[in-house]
Amino acid sequence: MSKDFTMSRVFDVPRELLWQCFTDPERMKQWWGPKGFTVLSSKMDLRVGGTYHYGMRAPNGAAMWGLFTYREIVPRQKLVFVNSFSDEKGGVTRHPGHEKWPLNMLSTFTFEDAPGGKAKFTVRWQTLDATAEEQQTFDTMHDSMTQGWGGTMEQLEAYLSQAKG
Repeated sequence: MSKDFTMSRVFDVPRELLWQCFTDPERMKQWWGPKGFTVLSSKMDLRVGGTYHYGMRAPNGAAMWGLFTYREIVPRQKLVFVNSFSDEKGGVTRHPGHEKWPLNMLSTFTFEDAPGGKAKFTVRWQTLDATAEEQQTFDTMHDSMTQGWGGTMEQLEAYLSQAKG
């Protein structure tokens, strides 16, 4: 039985600022990606059917590209999109380091108010049209996803501490 990947974190900022961090390509450029990665390119067309196409450089120097295709946008509350690896031109590709990784993921990002003027962010990933082998790969990679998202949220936290100050 497959299960979705879900992870949440509360940030000591208002929800509006947290929302901007995910919907402004210039802000995304400052923090997006696993710990140690830097953003090379950040282009966003924030509308249903629009895309966010980004490139990152890994600590080992390798470039990695990704693509979001937006399905639902509820301002300051929710982003739903198909998340894929891509090439530099925006074409969907396989995970550069894991051939059995699902080609497409359905991502849901939610933004909620939390006590004390804080904001809660939740990421939910599920496979989209995955083969049985891709689903099994996804199901066995939750620890790796937790580590990757943990680092991403640490980078966001560091960015937010500067953005507030």
